[in-house]
Amino acid sequence: MKVLIITYYWAPAGGSGVQRWLKFVKYLRDFNIEPVIFTVDEANYPITDVSLEKDIPEGIEVVKNPIWEPNNLFSIFKKKGAKTSAGFLDPNPSFAGRIMQYVRANYFIPDARKFWIQPSVKKLKKYLQENKIEAIITTGPPHSLHLIGLQLKRELGVKWIADFRDPWTDIDYFHQLPLTQRSRAKHHQLEQEVLINADVTLVVGETMKKNYEKFSNNIHVITNGYDSEEQKEIEVKLDEKFSITHIGLMNADRNPKIVWETLSELSQENAEFSEDLEIKLIGNIANEVEEELAKYQFKNITRIAYVPHSEVQEHQKASQVLLLAVNKVPSAKGIITGKIFEYLQAKRPILAVGPEDGDLAEILTKTNAGTIVDFDDKAKMKKEIMQLYADYKKGDLQVASKDITQYHRKKLTEQLSIILKQVVNS
Repeated sequence: MKVLIITYYWAPAGGSGVQRWLKFVKYLRDFNIEPVIFTVDEANYPITDVSLEKDIPEGIEVVKNPIWEPNNLFSIFKKKGAKTSAGFLDPNPSFAGRIMQYVRANYFIPDARKFWIQPSVKKLKKYLQENKIEAIITTGPPHSLHLIGLQLKRELGVKWIADFRDPWTDIDYFHQLPLTQRSRAKHHQLEQEVLINADVTLVVGETMKKNYEKFSNNIHVITNGYDSEEQKEIEVKLDEKFSITHIGLMNADRNPKIVWETLSELSQENAEFSEDLEIKLIGNIANEVEEELAKYQFKNITRIAYVPHSEVQEHQKASQVLLLAVNKVPSAKGIITGKIFEYLQAKRPILAVGPEDGDLAEILTKTNAGTIVDFDDKAKMKKEIMQLYADYKKGDLQVASKDITQYHRKKLTEQLSIILKQVVNS
């Protein structure tokens, strides 16, 4: 069977947005499914990573369509150094910046890629009429891509799967947008139309599934995961210092203030701890996080702006402790950052900050891969770090994780293949 995957992010796009469907596509042929990719032509990706192109199966058909993106116009009004991409909204914009944020939030619904909808529908109607495609898949964000699927469903009756890598109105930065009441209602309306009309909706966690079940009874959880073709072990020497490493984007909502406060107190109380400690931040860091760190006198902070995905695993395996921070937002319980699954593969102790009754906490408990501390529980945070440090000093800092193979990309693609075949044969 042949399926058409409509995605904005495709290699050489870097970052987390491209990973999910790049890896599904990598393994779909193993389950007798031939993927066709429909994506943007000459996209303005904020990050590129050509190393990801090696995962694209040989001979796969990729159909591209031009896109007009107003983001370049918005960037003119961005203050120098301000990060304003998704999840990185500038909290202190200039007057012109505030106007542009308002315009972007209320006149580009559901997002600034809305101008790709109608040209794509026009091109895909012709393509679907000329080619045998059993089902189409849209993946968001950007959620405007779901509106392509919605229109094709209504006009052609094609089988349609809507995949939510992140929620729509519950996404971590939605509450930051300067939306009018009318615009907010429009977002909810469109989200519900997608959920009601899609043959199947895919989500990445149980909380999102529960939130969406009031609109659809055909929702499946397929988490994100990690990938290694042969489970090869990379031999990496552990960092000599007591390294606590965060890999990935860290915006203002994801700033783990409790960690910095606790590490500062421990450094003041114990000179040896202060010398041993190394904070490693790999990925883009918001200005608010840098300002927070500047309050403390940490002796060793290593910053690396971006690491190609092919090198990430080495940094993870070398770290003494892997830090994972959930956004401190109303939807925190449902946030499962994709980095958790690669952290699992690294088999190093995970220290997470977030709701102790959320989806991330459940994964850590099931896999015995680490611990999670609530946003404001400094006493527990101090206890956990002291225990990790004590084990480090004894040369015995390790983790006995279990059952992580359920999150391998090929295993997850098998789950996807079963759902796709059920949709096509229904």
